[in-house]
Amino acid sequence: MARHVRTGDSVIVTSGDHKGAKGVILRVDTKNNRVYVKGVNLVTKHMRPTRTVPQGAIITKEAPIHISNVSPEVDGKATRVRFAVKADGSKVRVAARGGKELANAKGPVAPAKKK
Repeated sequence: MARHVRTGDSVIVTSGDHKGAKGVILRVDTKNNRVYVKGVNLVTKHMRPTRTVPQGAIITKEAPIHISNVSPEVDGKATRVRFAVKADGSKVRVAARGGKELANAKGPVAPAKKK
């Protein structure tokens, strides 16, 4: 199934505790339908002392958000995504708000070889 967001997309959180927050997608977990957004849904983790980190540590990192709670950002506003096929056969993501092309979903299709 095609996803409406990809790694590197600028997104807005549309629901939940962090509604309205903007960030860039760091990682997409397709198996669990989750995304990691830079600077959003931060959690603090206490690391126990080990040989590699003898003093221990307290680290802050991004926790996952469900993919349905984020939308791509176009002109500062959230938008839905449509898919379109160009004349050369490449599949592109298109913003429903304004029709701006977001990125290629699949490259151009090579023409079939004649025998």
